[in-house]
Amino acid sequence: MDRIFKEAIVAAIKGGDKILEVYETDFDVTYKGDDSPLTIADQKANKAIVETLEPLGIDMISEENKNKTYDERKEWSKCWIIDPLDGTKEFIKKNGEFTVNIALIEDQKPVFGVIYVPVSSELYVGLVNENVSYKVVWNNENSLEQNLENLQVIQPKEDEKVRVVGSRSHMNDDTLKFIEQLKQSQNKAIEIVSKGSSLKFCLVAEGLADVYPRFAPTMEWDTAAGQAICEAVGLKVIDQNTGEPMVYNRENLLNNYFLVSKS
Repeated sequence: MDRIFKEAIVAAIKGGDKILEVYETDFDVTYKGDDSPLTIADQKANKAIVETLEPLGIDMISEENKNKTYDERKEWSKCWIIDPLDGTKEFIKKNGEFTVNIALIEDQKPVFGVIYVPVSSELYVGLVNENVSYKVVWNNENSLEQNLENLQVIQPKEDEKVRVVGSRSHMNDDTLKFIEQLKQSQNKAIEIVSKGSSLKFCLVAEGLADVYPRFAPTMEWDTAAGQAICEAVGLKVIDQNTGEPMVYNRENLLNNYFLVSKS
């Protein structure tokens, strides 16, 4: 595995450790201009991640950074896209369903993604150019190399049911309509699987769900790492406006609705 990918994994673990330091405390919650919640954990994790990745000399887009203008970004051939704490609402609820997301983008396409789940220590890694994604339960007592030796390949699986994964916090009428249409077009039973944050991508990649429709706002940092992990196992992450795979480092960092599925 390339050194820069290993550094991204280290960054994700460090970010997760900072999140857990706050998780068990009586932390305060503030709100951004778009009414999305913010905690000191977001900021501490972002600082740890940025400081770890900066020496690699690759530009960054992060939810918690003051990001550069598109006129500056449009010349980038590669960049990191970072969400230091994806699922802040789940973090506030203390249900454990929040993640650290880091993706490497080349020519607007995700080529690498890491998603770390601090509470469970589960780490997902997607290497798109190698067509493989992995999972490991991270052990901080072990070295980086020892943990990487324990990586297990993950892949989608067929099931007797069609398992639709939905957001823990964002199930809406469009999603329910999609599920109803799926019921009419499939000969299989439909099962709803609820999960917060980018864990929804991981469920499909790992074979614990079959399709993830998203009919609610997301930003590039919410999806880039998950898309890498899904594409590395042959899944499609399709922009519902363009009908093409989602691309990144766009002028508008707000995503269109999308669909994650096998075809």
